[in-house]
Amino acid sequence: MGNGRLTEDVYTAADARLAEADARVVAKYPGEPPGRQPVHTVYVPASRYKTRLVADWGKQALRVFGEHADQLGLDADIADRVRTKLLTEPIEDLRIDFEDGLGRPGDDEEDAIALAAGRTLAVTGGTPFVGIRFKSFERATRRRGIRTLDLFLAGLLESGPLPDGFVVTLPKVTAVEQVEVAADVLERLESAYGLPEGALRFEVQIETAQSIVDIDGTVAVPRIIEAARGRCSGLHYGTYDYSAGLGIGAEYQSMEHPAADFAKELMQVSAAGTGVRLSDGSTNKLPVGDAILPAWREHLRLVRRSFERGFYQGWDLHPHQLPTRFAATYAFFREGFPAALGRLRDYADQTGRGVLDEPATAQALASFLVRGLDCGAVDVGELSFSRAELDGYARRTV
Repeated sequence: MGNGRLTEDVYTAADARLAEADARVVAKYPGEPPGRQPVHTVYVPASRYKTRLVADWGKQALRVFGEHADQLGLDADIADRVRTKLLTEPIEDLRIDFEDGLGRPGDDEEDAIALAAGRTLAVTGGTPFVGIRFKSFERATRRRGIRTLDLFLAGLLESGPLPDGFVVTLPKVTAVEQVEVAADVLERLESAYGLPEGALRFEVQIETAQSIVDIDGTVAVPRIIEAARGRCSGLHYGTYDYSAGLGIGAEYQSMEHPAADFAKELMQVSAAGTGVRLSDGSTNKLPVGDAILPAWREHLRLVRRSFERGFYQGWDLHPHQLPTRFAATYAFFREGFPAALGRLRDYADQTGRGVLDEPATAQALASFLVRGLDCGAVDVGELSFSRAELDGYARRTV
């Protein structure tokens, strides 16, 4: 080893000056969290939540897919995978909605709905991820939102444990302090119900201008993540509230409006490396009646667009959106699978065949394959890597 001209004190001084920054980076940017991310979140009004809801959505989606699938021109393998998904797991993430979907039925009625929904979930299950969206922590709805969450947990936990994949949704954030208080409330609920510390996590809906840029002109999203004190599992873009809040006319409100892309790009930059996952929003153009095929084609395009921009989750609002959610998902991962597998294999073997990939790209390739496995687009037998090997590449610090 050759001798340079710098003495040890230079190395020591650099380490000392950066020790605090090193610790901060490790703490704040842990990278992609372990475990599956759902490809969608289905929102249903709490008043309509019932024991057979998931099965009923699957049946309805399968029926309409059987009637019209041939008009979409899907590859036979994709169509088969969609049918299997609708039979076995039509909803990956269910959010029982006590906010816009429920409205304001009155305190006594909402109390009863909250208890009943918790009890129903306790005996039903049926989805890998589940939770509720309660009313926002703005002044007008704060107490109602907290009470609903409390009563829902009472109904749920009287009959069994907290489900795996349980997460709640905090909507319409207009001040970072609302996120701080939401974290405090969840901590108190854990204590009240004897839950482990950190068991209650939440998503923040990014659907107000104030959740993008704060009143002092700073970017609010990183502060929202920080204010959650490790409880924020995701940031979900809210298409229509956000668009309306900016004064965009109803005709032009869309997941692909330039204002939507601006907000989502700030979400993406703010959340990168933090372990907080992202979700795109929804389209309200429902595939019903004579609009089934046009709405399906638009949904296919929008879901694909989200994937291409690094948003691997979105919202679905109607059973008829499930076929195209899964069709677009499977097509995206099936199309990219051969190249991703080949490039990761070349990287692992150091063959250098035509594309010189760096460690960060290998990490992205492995993440792509893991997502394909998790959603059912790729079968483990098609891979030349074990799941443990893929996870190792996908979570490697680069």
